[in-house]
Amino acid sequence: MLTEHDIALVRASFAEVAPIKDTAADIFYDRLFAIAPSARALFPEDLAEQKRKLMAMIAVAVSGLDDLGALAPAVQGLGARHVGYGTLPEHYRLVAEALLFTLRQGLGAGFTPEVEAAWTKVYGVLSQTMQAGAAQAAE
Repeated sequence: MLTEHDIALVRASFAEVAPIKDTAADIFYDRLFAIAPSARALFPEDLAEQKRKLMAMIAVAVSGLDDLGALAPAVQGLGARHVGYGTLPEHYRLVAEALLFTLRQGLGAGFTPEVEAAWTKVYGVLSQTMQAGAAQAAE
């Protein structure tokens, strides 16, 4: 369960990353493809639009954390769409690793253990919701 403090930490830290969103997106995909080279085939050659979508979706998710009921349908829909892209359950763990790496790089000393724990909880909730949407789409 997300606490108000978790949400506040995630929002404050994302506000620090948002001004460098292009660099953050580069770091994210570089890291994702370094740890999962086979995942590169799931994406278009030109990642510019994908990077914009990633950062926009994170922004939407972060802004909607205080009303998960309202956010859930969009996140489930995202999970359902990812089935068609070839996303597998194990990819969610790799995305978590790339996301946390990106935040660590982007926030530097601001990526405290408390901030990392809050992001880990938030990603857990979002990835479970995405996977629920994926499971519904696969049925």
